Amino acid sequence: MRERTRGLEAALAGASAPSWQGRVRAGRGLAPFAHVPEAAQALVGLLLDAEDTAVTRGTAEALVLEGTAAAVRLIALAAAEADDNQADWMRTGVHDALAEPDGAPDVPAICGQLARAPEEAVRRGAAEVLAWTEGAWH
Repeated sequence: MRERTRGLEAALAGASAPSWQGRVRAGRGLAPFAHVPEAAQALVGLLLDAEDTAVTRGTAEALVLEGTAAAVRLIALAAAEADDNQADWMRTGVHDALAEPDGAPDVPAICGQLARAPEEAVRRGAAEVLAWTEGAWH
């Protein structure tokens, strides 16, 4: 358990790294912790990274591959407030994950669950993410 906590702490520190590569690593490292409030906040920040689209794309891919409702919820939250460029790169990251040979989880089903979330931003973002999956290759 202590090792897992150290991994979370290191990934949280990396979320504010000056290099885009460090922030991409942080997004991948934080994805398993999407249910942890501090990690969730950092992940949304990485999805909305204003400095480098690779961070947005890599973080979105990692979250989809994580496959939990908590992970997809963060993409939905970020999608609800993303500008067009950020949304395009999030969509690309989602498509990247869905193209993986082992496949990604059933993102449309998770979006269906999120469509009933109490937060309007989550519902709106889930509808957008669902639309992204309709044109994705599997």
